[in-house]
Amino acid sequence: MATIRKRPNGSFEIKVSCGYGVDGRQHNQYKSYYPEPGMSPKQIEKEVNRQAVLFEEECKKGQITSAIKFETFAEQWLEEYAKINLRATSYSKMIQVTRRIYPALGHKRLDKITSRDIQKFITGLLVNEKNMNNGKSLSRKTAVHHLNFISDVFNYAVRMGMLTDNPCRRVVVPKIEQTEKEIYTLDEVKELFSNLQNEPLNYQVYLTLAIYRLIFFISAH
Repeated sequence: MATIRKRPNGSFEIKVSCGYGVDGRQHNQYKSYYPEPGMSPKQIEKEVNRQAVLFEEECKKGQITSAIKFETFAEQWLEEYAKINLRATSYSKMIQVTRRIYPALGHKRLDKITSRDIQKFITGLLVNEKNMNNGKSLSRKTAVHHLNFISDVFNYAVRMGMLTDNPCRRVVVPKIEQTEKEIYTLDEVKELFSNLQNEPLNYQVYLTLAIYRLIFFISAH
């Protein structure tokens, strides 16, 4: 029998138990339902129940395989594998990356997502996306975390016999060009020392030590 759970964002998770596998674990299928704007609570309740019945029938007929949407299967992986096997901090990071992954790939069928789709998304993270906290460009490490999540989901689908290949194997995370550091010339350093003569003593000492420390570091390397 299908069970329905309302999510905080207003969507619904429909879960259908598909029995137990040879490993003794219960296998479930998941489906997401998003109510249309303007629907009344009564209409939503009626429709989500209808969707649950249809989904249960599809599961009984064995029609839910790789045709499942990426977001739906990713939620299944999070529930059946990640939550059980990953540390709490790792699981929390997995949840965070879905904020960008689901809008880009969540609506696509699992078996229709290509390496090109994933490559375009990962490259776009580094070129177009910004950190939600400080507004800076995303780091390469952040892009790698997103790719790892997508790859883990596809690896799970391969293990479940739903796919034969993980398209993430051909995706490359671009290297970010390092911005060239500005270094003072000898004349600029001399001018700085000259200008320091009229500044408070504590400024003179601080900047002089900082410059000599930098010179020592450069000569040592």
